[in-house]
Amino acid sequence: MNRITRKAYAKINLALDVKGRRDDGYHLVDMIMQSVDIYDTLTIMEHGRTEGFSVKLVTDRDDIPTGSDNLIVRAVEIMKSEYEIRSSMLCELTKRIPVAAGMAGGSTDAAAAFIAMRDMFVPEVSDGELEKLALPLGADIPYCIRGGTARAEGIGEKLSKLDDIPECALVIVKPPVGVPTGEVYRSYDGMINVSHPDIEGIIRKLGAGDIKGAMKMSGNVLEPVTAGRYTVIGELEKFLSEHGSFCSMMTGSGPTVFGMFDTRDEADEAYRALKEHSEYGSFECFDTATITAVR
Repeated sequence: MNRITRKAYAKINLALDVKGRRDDGYHLVDMIMQSVDIYDTLTIMEHGRTEGFSVKLVTDRDDIPTGSDNLIVRAVEIMKSEYEIRSSMLCELTKRIPVAAGMAGGSTDAAAAFIAMRDMFVPEVSDGELEKLALPLGADIPYCIRGGTARAEGIGEKLSKLDDIPECALVIVKPPVGVPTGEVYRSYDGMINVSHPDIEGIIRKLGAGDIKGAMKMSGNVLEPVTAGRYTVIGELEKFLSEHGSFCSMMTGSGPTVFGMFDTRDEADEAYRALKEHSEYGSFECFDTATITAVR
């Protein structure tokens, strides 16, 4: 049986700015994206040949839809159609990235599906070609195919590779709240006096290997919206800062918060302290995460 397994890495936003909105409702963004070594695992296997487009997805989570609206299924169907692949496919997903967390969990799973299908059937196809196929499914998917450190502009599809930044230890925390991304962006549209991150300055600092200097200039313009609704976000950031983080901020539209630390020992200590504070609720927390350049 022909089968292949690929890792689907989560992302965080080292910076997130919104530059405007298109007539079709899509927001124009300017973001610095970074993959981290929290990942889902996707295995795709061939199950005979058929004239139809049979794709089956199974997961280890009951809260993930597995039908035709799942991005993995849609990505596999696109690859089957585009490259005339006649096999039935079985996809098995092991989920580690928190759901609805602002970490591109669904997008990175779809990216892994595009990559796995390419590597299995049409290895001559470039990442650039995959990115073009993936964009209609979601603006984050092209970045997730590429991974590493990158600037994303437009609706997220205009990608510029940046120098890999130094590894640092992270504590990543998802509080037990759900954040509708569309509502966050709509609320942002009504904001005034927005404090925008200095994207160009951040890129210069990152290029010089000065991650602390870069993060002092950073920010996420969506954070005031989400943190205004859920005070736990600010509380978690304060807690991580008080326990040694040199930068604590929200990723994406939230609600996940990450803290950056100089050493793994500092991150481990903050993680242990956080786990002892039950008042923050039943959150998902990772202290094994590091910045990674691999996808």
